[in-house]
Amino acid sequence: MPSPISSARHPSTLVVRLGVVAALAGLLAACGTSVSGTGTVQPSASAGAPSSSGSLPAQTPAQFVSCDNLLNLKGIPLPKDRKDKITFSCARVDVPLDYSNASGKTIPLELIKVHSSDNTSSVGSLLVNPGGPGASGIELAAGLSTEMSMKVLNKFDLIGFDPRGVGLSSPISCISNKQKDVLNGTNNDVRTADGFARAKALAADVAQRCSNLYGADLAQYNTVNTARDMDRIRQAVGDDQMNYLGFSYGTELGAQYAHLFPKTIRVAVLDGAVNPLTDEITSFANQLGGFEGAFDQFAADCATRASCRLLGDPRQVVNDLVKQADSSPMKSSKQGESRTASGAIVLTGVLEALYSKSEWRDLESALALGQQGDAKGLFALADRYNQRYSDGTYSNISDANTTIGCNDSKPGPTDETIRSTAATWAAKYPMFGTWAAQSLFSCQSWQPVRTPPPLPTAPTAHKVLVIGNLHDPATPYQGAKDLAKTMGNTELLSWDGEGHTSYLQGSSCVDNYVNDYLISGTLPPANTTCPK
Repeated sequence: MPSPISSARHPSTLVVRLGVVAALAGLLAACGTSVSGTGTVQPSASAGAPSSSGSLPAQTPAQFVSCDNLLNLKGIPLPKDRKDKITFSCARVDVPLDYSNASGKTIPLELIKVHSSDNTSSVGSLLVNPGGPGASGIELAAGLSTEMSMKVLNKFDLIGFDPRGVGLSSPISCISNKQKDVLNGTNNDVRTADGFARAKALAADVAQRCSNLYGADLAQYNTVNTARDMDRIRQAVGDDQMNYLGFSYGTELGAQYAHLFPKTIRVAVLDGAVNPLTDEITSFANQLGGFEGAFDQFAADCATRASCRLLGDPRQVVNDLVKQADSSPMKSSKQGESRTASGAIVLTGVLEALYSKSEWRDLESALALGQQGDAKGLFALADRYNQRYSDGTYSNISDANTTIGCNDSKPGPTDETIRSTAATWAAKYPMFGTWAAQSLFSCQSWQPVRTPPPLPTAPTAHKVLVIGNLHDPATPYQGAKDLAKTMGNTELLSWDGEGHTSYLQGSSCVDNYVNDYLISGTLPPANTTCPK
C-alpha cells in the first residue's frame, strides 16, 4: 500500500506552509468532489502519448464569475491592508482528455482568480501550483492571497487551478474513505514473506479498482498532459506569455511546460526542485535520507529546550512508539475518535512535522502524548498530511498522487528489486526505510500505458529562476542544481534554511529576490545563497 511519502517520487502534501492553510483545510471538502458534474469519465478512443497541440481548436476564453456557489471562502483571514481590495472569482476551462485525439472528449478544469483592486498592470496573470502531485492549486492561490506581497498582487492576477484528476477538476477517486483509513494505518515489513504478500496485494487491489473505474482514460492523467493544460489555461485567461510559480512537484510541472512551450515563458519560479536526473527509486531514497536528516535537526533543536528534553532521546521515542503501536494500537483522547493508531500513523505524523520547523513544537507535544499512550497529537499531524477532514472524509490527493505518479513512471519495479531495496532502506534509513518500502509496490500492477516526462532541455525565451533549500528533506538540494543545469537558461537561488521549499518560509532575502524577479524579471546575482 502507498505510504504517505507516496508511490510517486514526491510527497503528497501541500508544500507552502502558509498560516492560512489550516483555515482552508475544508475549502474543497465543503464543495463535494465534483462541482462540474464530471464524475467518472468514460474510456476514450486513444490513451496514447499526447501529440503536438497545433491542431487543437482555439481555446474558449474563461468566463470568471463569483465563487460563492463553488467555494467557501469566508474563512480566509485576509489582513487589513487587503481585506477590501482582494476579490475571488472562478471559472471552468474545458481541455482535451487526450491530446492525441484533439476532436475527442474534453474534461473541465476549475480555476480561481485572485484580483487586487489596485492591480492596473497589463502584465497578465501568475499561474501557481503547490505540488504533490495531487495538491490543490485553488487552495494555494487562496492561501497566497493572504501571504504574498501586495507589490506582486498589484502586478498580477493569481490563477490557481486544480490539475486534471485533482480536487475539483475531474477528480480521480478509486477507493473509499474507510479503505483509505485502512491503507494509511498499514505498516507492512516487506522483508518478511507475509508483509511482502500483503503489501503487494493491497497495491494491486488499488490499481485494479482504478482501472475498473476509469479504463483506458486513466492513462491520460499525467504530467505531460497537465503541462499542455497549462497552456490552454494561459490562452483562456488571455495571456500572451506565461508567468508561473511552482513548488515541489510543481517544479517538474513547470519544467515540462517550459520544455513544451519554451518561447512563451516570461518568468517562471521553480521552488523546491524535483531532480530530473534520478529514477523513481533513487529519488525516493533521496527523500528518505532528507527526512532522516530533518529528524536529526529536530532532535538537535529539541536538546536546546527544557520541555522537549523531557522526552528523552527523540529517535528512540519514535522507535518505541512505532513498536508499541504496531503491537497494541494506541487510542486517542479526542472525543468521538474511534480509530486506533498503528506505527504507520506514528511515522506519518512525524513525517508531517518535518516539512516545516514551525511544526516541531506540535511534534514535541504529539510525542509527549504518545508516551502517555494517547495518539491524539499523532493523529492530528497524520490527518493533516493525508488530508483527512474532521468528518472522516479525505481529499482525493492520494488517488491523484498515485495515478499521476504511476502514469509518469516506467513499469515496475520487479519483486526482486523491491526485496533488495527494502533490505537496503531498512539499514540505511532506520526510521522511515522499512515503512516506506511497502510503497514500492504502488505502481507495479498499474495500467501499462505510461508517459514518463522527457528531460526538460528546450531553451526558454527568458531565464527561469530555480530555488533550492540546502536542507530540504522532500526535494534535496542536489535536485535544484541538477534541474538548473538540465534546463540550461536558468539562475539558481539557494537558501540555507530548513523544511520544504524556500519562498514565503521566513527568509526576506528569498522573498525579495523572488518578488523582484516576478515583477520585473530581475534575477539575483549569480551563485546567491540567502542566509538562515
